[in-house]
Amino acid sequence: MANASATKPKTPNVEVPVRTKPTAISVVAPAIGWLIPGAGHLIQKRWIRGVLLMASIVIMFVLGILMQGHIYKPNSGDILDILGFLGDVGAGGLYIVSRAMDIGPGAIAHATADYGTKYMIVAGLLNFISVADAYHIAIGKKP
Repeated sequence: MANASATKPKTPNVEVPVRTKPTAISVVAPAIGWLIPGAGHLIQKRWIRGVLLMASIVIMFVLGILMQGHIYKPNSGDILDILGFLGDVGAGGLYIVSRAMDIGPGAIAHATADYGTKYMIVAGLLNFISVADAYHIAIGKKP
């Protein structure tokens, strides 16, 4: 018993984050990455990751359009419509171009259109994750 009380409890090494001013790349990379999927990585010379993200997000969004998926518009209606809009707007420039060209305004008429809608939402959500990843690389939090 005397031996157990003689040992001191170990305290974990806790690093205190140091706040720094935002750099230009930490602002530009997420903004460009949202507008053009994968570009936030490309401007940081993360070629493979940037091209893979760009290809997967664009292909998912285009497949969703080809399946006649529904592109949500901003509204204050049903909560599922709001969440669908947030997912779609995550695709950035793809969403802006599809809304400008009036693609996907119709109702979901068959099962493939429902899958297409989900593809576009997931493409937007993946782009949000990509933007966060580009930001973390830009601030040096992730190698």
